[in-house]
Amino acid sequence: MRAIKLGLALAIVAGIWIFKWAGSDEAPTADAGVSPAQTGPATTEAGEAAAADVTAETEVVMAQVPEGYEQLLGMWNGRYNKAGWNHYGPGYFELDPATGVLEAHGGMGLFWYSGKEFTDFVLELEFMCTAAETNSGVFVRVPGVPTSDDYIYHSFEIQIYDAGEGIHMTGAAYDAEAPTHLASNPPGEWNHFKITFVGSRLQIELNGEAILDWEAEPRGKVEDFARGGYIGLQNHDDRAPVYFRNIFVKELG
Repeated sequence: MRAIKLGLALAIVAGIWIFKWAGSDEAPTADAGVSPAQTGPATTEAGEAAAADVTAETEVVMAQVPEGYEQLLGMWNGRYNKAGWNHYGPGYFELDPATGVLEAHGGMGLFWYSGKEFTDFVLELEFMCTAAETNSGVFVRVPGVPTSDDYIYHSFEIQIYDAGEGIHMTGAAYDAEAPTHLASNPPGEWNHFKITFVGSRLQIELNGEAILDWEAEPRGKVEDFARGGYIGLQNHDDRAPVYFRNIFVKELG
């Protein structure tokens, strides 16, 4: 969070950048078989430089909750909190209570929302990478409370990894279905995911571009998947930080 705190000073000089929610029509890996080279603890120089470059963008006026959605981060007296969230595995997520920005540390672990399970839903969130090698993901329909790494074989991870290809690149249903193309913004800029899961149909938009429309089925690492489950964010490693904010969900049906 040192970089985020530095952003406070920059924001005072430059003025507050007001964020506009761009993804809603109405108004964010547990990579099986990851090599040791992918999980080294050292942050790359590129990641450090990118983190320094984006500090001003983390100090923002947060988006209003779109109509029909609920915000998954808690808030009390104008301050964000992690009420209802739990963490499984190594590492942790750090929250800036003033901005609602989450920063992932270490891993691999899962920061998951325990407030309720979601069946058919639209999930919208923003994430920011600090390098092409930033590795993370958004998990949907996690079946039950994670007590082991077994959840990765029974839920879907929407991948965040610009350096990957095909079923391992940003926007993929990890190890199962590839996006049509890479629609990520450059490192240091916020990205907007819109993930719609109804029945077995999984649709993903990234920065307003439709990149995946798939009738989900067991494939790759996914042995089977539940009709509903929890939503989670992955902390993968410390090589290049990843940030999340504005996590909204709308239940369907």
